[in-house]
Amino acid sequence: MEESALLVAAQGGEREAFNRLILDYQDLSYNVAYRILGDPDAAADATQDAFISAYRALSGFRGGSFRSWLLRIVTNACYDVLRAHKRHPTVSLDADPELDWAEWTEGDEEPPEEFAERQDLGQLIQRGLQELPDDQRVVMVLCDIHGMAYKEIARTLGVSLGTVKSRLSRGREKMREYLRGNAELLPARYRLYSEGGGAAGLMSLLVEWLDDGLLGRLLRRGAGRYE
Repeated sequence: MEESALLVAAQGGEREAFNRLILDYQDLSYNVAYRILGDPDAAADATQDAFISAYRALSGFRGGSFRSWLLRIVTNACYDVLRAHKRHPTVSLDADPELDWAEWTEGDEEPPEEFAERQDLGQLIQRGLQELPDDQRVVMVLCDIHGMAYKEIARTLGVSLGTVKSRLSRGREKMREYLRGNAELLPARYRLYSEGGGAAGLMSLLVEWLDDGLLGRLLRRGAGRYE
């Protein structure tokens, strides 16, 4: 059944149709929540709360992109968690160093050293995201990690296109500074080598990809080959 038919059925009260819609977006929703919050348990709770809110609000969906509508609810749930954490900072929302980044693996099994390198890079990028102000982090997650277009992000967040671009520009600049300031934590191939004016390794390429909104590609299998 196509998404539009599932939406009609779900709005008519068919819970199974709603469950099928959610199955299509549960991984995306969780990944967005994790990268905003940096904590797997908090991300799981926020995603669950968002799905409950979406079910209750489904009668108010008036068409357009269901993905944008759902992710707006997910990001709002994340903002609720962040606000609660600021009021009662008893639970750490720091990036989990043990998080498995295997959801980014594509195709056949990758070599162990490539997997380990991608894990290290993903964890460093996640820690960098956690250093950003909330609004900049949200836009970077949606655009640079998940590849959403500016207009869809604006619809998802309920802000202007100019606001999206401004937050993204500031967030990317802060991320560049973070990566340069923590270059020693990058996998070896991404570090900046300046000895004798020699090659800059792939650090400069890493920054270029950040400028071009390709951060998510760096976390996918095969990104290190630069084909």
